[in-house]
Amino acid sequence: MFVSNDLVCDNRVHKMALTLMKADFNVLVVGRKLPKSLPLHDVPYETERLRFIFTKGALFYAEMNLRYFLFLLFRSFDIATANDLDTLLGVYCATWIRRKQIVYDSHEYFTEVPELAHRPFVKRIWTAIERCLFPRLKNCITVCESIANIYAKTYGVPVRVVRNLPFLQEQYIETQRNNKLILYQGSLNVGRGLEMLISTMEFLPDAKLLIVGDGDIRVELQNLVRQKKLDDRVEFVGRVPYSEVENYTQMAAIGVSLEDDCCANYRFALPNKLFDYIQARKPVLVSDLPEMAQIVRQYCCGEVLQKRTAQDLAEQIRELLANPEKLREYIANCETAAHELCWEREEQQVLNVYSHLL
Repeated sequence: MFVSNDLVCDNRVHKMALTLMKADFNVLVVGRKLPKSLPLHDVPYETERLRFIFTKGALFYAEMNLRYFLFLLFRSFDIATANDLDTLLGVYCATWIRRKQIVYDSHEYFTEVPELAHRPFVKRIWTAIERCLFPRLKNCITVCESIANIYAKTYGVPVRVVRNLPFLQEQYIETQRNNKLILYQGSLNVGRGLEMLISTMEFLPDAKLLIVGDGDIRVELQNLVRQKKLDDRVEFVGRVPYSEVENYTQMAAIGVSLEDDCCANYRFALPNKLFDYIQARKPVLVSDLPEMAQIVRQYCCGEVLQKRTAQDLAEQIRELLANPEKLREYIANCETAAHELCWEREEQQVLNVYSHLL
């Protein structure tokens, strides 16, 4: 299984690897090693992290795909999995030469991420790679129905859905009524609604915002916090291994996922943090986007954002935190949702893809 990250925070690949191990597969997960990469603890499957000369940009992606291609040329394997489009070229070429099976797991609508919105040349390159390789693939999975339907319609290839659901937590810590901690966990990238969320704290003097994660705009967000003099109410935890994220999730009163409708990737997003909040029995507040809103409305486990301004968001959060009866109702509904939206149920879709390949 090949990824472009350092394996520390890739919970989806971790769960996939555990599921395949239970089905008697021998699993090797291959990623990159960065100077500040945290050590990997208690991982039951084999891992290998390669050091690259380049760390970003076109040269990094070229080097990574070349290294993965060469890695597979001289290894014994039956199935190779390319996680996301940025690893697909090298993995596909090697499996084609070796006449081996390939699985493509698209964690997002890669060519429509906001980072490519203002980089038309780079976007054309990734789109060309996708158009060349996707129609040749037979075993494809992705994270939600909307993206699966787009791929199937565009390339005429059936795509299975494996949602990024967490493991079932049978026990949880009940939120205290006076808890006013708002949680965001995930990548700190453009289009996540983080600037609006931070500005919202100006209107919530009794609440605190906890941001767990790291990303391209972390420095800009920290500057915004200092500019608005919110250092006492906004805390950046930083990058945390997936095994420790739950400790922070349990601390919150509500969890938020406020992606902008700025690109197709976010419009159809079904982020794992939404399911992590639900699994921790935390009421959620999400953007009014199709996939996320459908989950929240189906299970009545939180609220959908009404208006995208800092003041309106603050008012909606204030009313939610001030209504313990409604919070208890959402928590109770999260209990029901948690038993349905868990990896123990979803992993059968993984086995359906891999088991017939051998």
